[in-house]
Amino acid sequence: MAPAPTTNGSSALESVTNGPVAKAVKDQSLSHYHSFFSSLVSWENPRVSAIAYASIVTSIVAVRYLDILRYSFKLTYLLLGITIAAEVGGKAIMGTGLATSFRPRKYITISKDTLDAMIGDVHELLNFFMIEAQRIAFVENVWASIGAFVASFLSYYLVKIVPYWGLALIATTALFFAPLIYSSNQELIDAQIKNASEVVNAQTAQLKEVAGKHTAQYTELAKQHMGDYTAKAQAMLHGRAGSPTASKTSGKEIKDTDFPSAPNTEPTKARKGEEEAIPAM
Repeated sequence: MAPAPTTNGSSALESVTNGPVAKAVKDQSLSHYHSFFSSLVSWENPRVSAIAYASIVTSIVAVRYLDILRYSFKLTYLLLGITIAAEVGGKAIMGTGLATSFRPRKYITISKDTLDAMIGDVHELLNFFMIEAQRIAFVENVWASIGAFVASFLSYYLVKIVPYWGLALIATTALFFAPLIYSSNQELIDAQIKNASEVVNAQTAQLKEVAGKHTAQYTELAKQHMGDYTAKAQAMLHGRAGSPTASKTSGKEIKDTDFPSAPNTEPTKARKGEEEAIPAM
């Protein structure tokens, strides 16, 4: 005999909350929604995932083609009209209102524990989106970040031709069926990813090798130019460049005989006639 649906639901919930995924989530200080959504989109329980996908798609289509707000007002005034008519008619005919007879002795209220639990769930859900956004932004999982990049890139162009409800439908379908396609063809996809990684690594190594060779050549050429510039600068500082005399004598050893000798005798006084011949200034 097949197990009851409630049993399947309870076992699925227990496997999600107490399984290895939930343990890993607790170790990483993540919210319990991480394990819940991970189990949901990975189709660990196909029935629950199918129901969730169908519910989301139905809600999107209903929001698009049904005026929910207008129908809500209509349903409200119809219910109030029926209860008011039953109350007034009952008092007029039987002396007691029909709505009064169905009135509970104590009105339903939301307890503090229930409200705290609801607020806690909302808090956990918000933290889930905050944590996932940061994990994608800081590339904790490369493939998740690549998927978010591709989704945002395609959405930028699709939003011009596809309405918002269509984008939501496409996103929901991709979110649920991409993991299913991967799990069904995991070996083939992993092999293709491995081949692509090997090609990328080979190209990267080749680029590094070529860049290293060019860097060494440019470094050696720069050293040669720097040596030439240094030699020219030293020649200019020693006066070997720009002077014709220096250029002629460059390469020769300068000796003392190259210069005239200084006189050794005292100069004699001029004769008296020569002194008179010198005109006064």
